[in-house]
Amino acid sequence: MGIPETGSLRRSEQLPLTVDRESDENLQIQIFRGIQKLIIDGYLKSGVILPSFREMAAQLKVSKNTVILSYERLICEGYLVTKPGVGTYVSPDLPEQSLLISRRRPTRQEKAEQMARRHPLLFHGHLHRIFPRKTPPPGIDFVVGRPDAATFPAKLWKRILDQKIEHGHAGMTRYNDPAGLPELRQAIADHLGPARGINVSPEQIIIVGGIQEALSLISRLLVASETSVAIESPCYQGAALVFRAARAQITPVPVDRAGLDVGQLPEGPVSLIYVTPSHQYPLGSTLSLERRFKLLEWAWTSGAYIIEDDYDSDFRYRGSPLFALAGLDRHESVIYLGTFSKSIGAGIRTGYIVAPSALAGPLTALKGLLNNGNPWLEQAVLAEFISSGGFNRHLRKIRQIYLRRQAALIETIRQEFGEAEVSGTDCGMHLIWTLPPGCMSAQELRKQALKKGVGIYPLEEGAAAFTASEEQRKRMLMMGFPSVTESQMREGIKILSHIASPQLSPRSLPPGPLPIDFEI
Repeated sequence: MGIPETGSLRRSEQLPLTVDRESDENLQIQIFRGIQKLIIDGYLKSGVILPSFREMAAQLKVSKNTVILSYERLICEGYLVTKPGVGTYVSPDLPEQSLLISRRRPTRQEKAEQMARRHPLLFHGHLHRIFPRKTPPPGIDFVVGRPDAATFPAKLWKRILDQKIEHGHAGMTRYNDPAGLPELRQAIADHLGPARGINVSPEQIIIVGGIQEALSLISRLLVASETSVAIESPCYQGAALVFRAARAQITPVPVDRAGLDVGQLPEGPVSLIYVTPSHQYPLGSTLSLERRFKLLEWAWTSGAYIIEDDYDSDFRYRGSPLFALAGLDRHESVIYLGTFSKSIGAGIRTGYIVAPSALAGPLTALKGLLNNGNPWLEQAVLAEFISSGGFNRHLRKIRQIYLRRQAALIETIRQEFGEAEVSGTDCGMHLIWTLPPGCMSAQELRKQALKKGVGIYPLEEGAAAFTASEEQRKRMLMMGFPSVTESQMREGIKILSHIASPQLSPRSLPPGPLPIDFEI
């Protein structure tokens, strides 16, 4: 018989076990069969320590001797093992005959018939492509939107974390405001004024678990079957999938090299439009100030809300940042979304909504019904991190690192591929590299590069939806650079050059913007 290490044993405080004093079976047999069934059905697994004789007797209100006799029989039949100083635990080697007692599993046909009698699923959606694959990640990974783990402010974060754990017992043990910790909402409001030109009250801010939860809450609040929703084409796949799952009537609006083409905004009634004006996802353009005012005017006259996803606007490399749409809005038409996933890390799962006054209360109620608010500890640490100035120092540091890496990536691409077409470089955490004519497709290059340990991302692999026309899409790559060192960049691009060199054409791309089409 195999004997598990003491450290691998797990204690069970109570068992889901009852006895029936009116039964013809005596109490000892009932306890024996009850524990035997829990073991056979897999509820009590190998190495689980059972309650002591005294604890089990007190739970079931039976004599200690009754429990002892039940345990002894289970030991004799091979279900339990006893060890001095440890207790009685489930055997690692169950008796073979127990396999014969297991319940018969239903056939596939029986399962299908059972499912047919149940209420149909009302959700019809898909998971978007931001999650890691089950295969090991490539050694050199130009993944989109991932900060460099080495830049995480671990020392300061840990110091604040220790302080909050030591003094924050009340916050850890009570339900808090579902809209978020007041100190964090105030810190975000104070940050948004100078950073994004948004003058907002903390009462308009709702803390959420990132942009995706924000989109889901807004969709639940404003979108139903056949609700008219306009989105950029191409756009962030996670947004498109949320609106599709809500059965919205989706209208794509083309994007060109200057961002959303406001001349092609829908003329009919629209309830919402989703945009990424600071760094259009995925193509990387920045919406001009003129187009921002035209979009706001359209929203006011049409009665539509604008969802402004400002996912990576903290990283502006060239020129002064433009005011956010929410900062220019005078009619409370904009629902502004921000996140700390790009500036700090996706693992802290913290973002926020800046809601028009009329929507703040309903969104808070929805957030409360969903999960009673975000965890207190992460909010408390983040609030102190921002208000103490740590966040701004962190941003200044990583902006410089990411700017150097972006420049290194562009230089390396042009060294290896000549006159390369690179766009979306004014801000953000990725750029668009359009492969030269005559080169293999972006998808084919991705497949061959992966075999060499290099990860690159065509639009459809980079969580983009409603992508450009086939001719353009097949040559476009989204290249993330924050989490790739300069030496890795040189090695990775050189590998890509060796793969693509037999097909490279000496021609360069024609000047001027390429037209953007869409497909649904």
